[in-house]
Amino acid sequence: MSTSYSLGLVGAGIAGSLTPALQEAEGRAHGVALTYRRIDAEARGFGVADLPELVRWARILGFDGLNVTHPFKQAVLPLLDDVTQAADDLGAVNTVVVEDGRLIGHNTDWSGWGRAFRSTLPDAVTDRAVVVGAGGAGLAVAYALLDQGAAHVAIHDADGERAEAAAIRLGKRFATERITPVGDLAAAVADAQGLVNATPVGMHGHAGLPVAPALVEPRLWVADVVYFPLETELIALARARGCRVVPGGGMAVGQAVDAFELFTGRQADAARMARHFAELTS
Repeated sequence: MSTSYSLGLVGAGIAGSLTPALQEAEGRAHGVALTYRRIDAEARGFGVADLPELVRWARILGFDGLNVTHPFKQAVLPLLDDVTQAADDLGAVNTVVVEDGRLIGHNTDWSGWGRAFRSTLPDAVTDRAVVVGAGGAGLAVAYALLDQGAAHVAIHDADGERAEAAAIRLGKRFATERITPVGDLAAAVADAQGLVNATPVGMHGHAGLPVAPALVEPRLWVADVVYFPLETELIALARARGCRVVPGGGMAVGQAVDAFELFTGRQADAARMARHFAELTS
């Protein structure tokens, strides 16, 4: 097992990412030399068309792995030697591991969110849920809910066609009757035990609520994928109304935990990484 790792994060506008600090700190805790570089498309002036060259050089320069974020999660797929079933199902890769010179694509967004959800609300894994937002985050959340046994997931998006496409994609992996695109959000929430925001609404620069306040009822559990700020307006409202909540930091930490284990073959200390994340965001 190696004692040194060269890793990187490929994305646009990633100067504020906490992933490098999380990965490097966990590496130190395991006594390994782990370097993690930001490869920022905005700062370095490259785009999706340049991704094949970047991946080629990552291989040549001996990188052990890459995390991949917007706008490259889909574009990286055809550049890899293999992808896991979940990454193929989702049509997106956020973690690339180099194994004997071959690039293997994984998706830890879904597994990381699922890990965080189960650790917070283990009794809710089979609940009916509504996911608001059918982009990459929404797909990952819905996949995690279905994989862990949710009886039904309703997926809603302002773009109805995107919600339909998400349901069709997920229906290829899970029973189609368990995933439904919905236009009437109020009716869907009334039929569910849980609500997840998988849109950017609530993050810094996108203030507000992703659903009408009246839909946030005390009987629901409420989750958010936004973690800047950790206490979004949705999470604050849900707490105030007595809902059980799963803040967005769980997804950020969970995907980092899973990625660390894939990169190094070592078991990450999820609680330690969560404490570090809390320190970084305090």
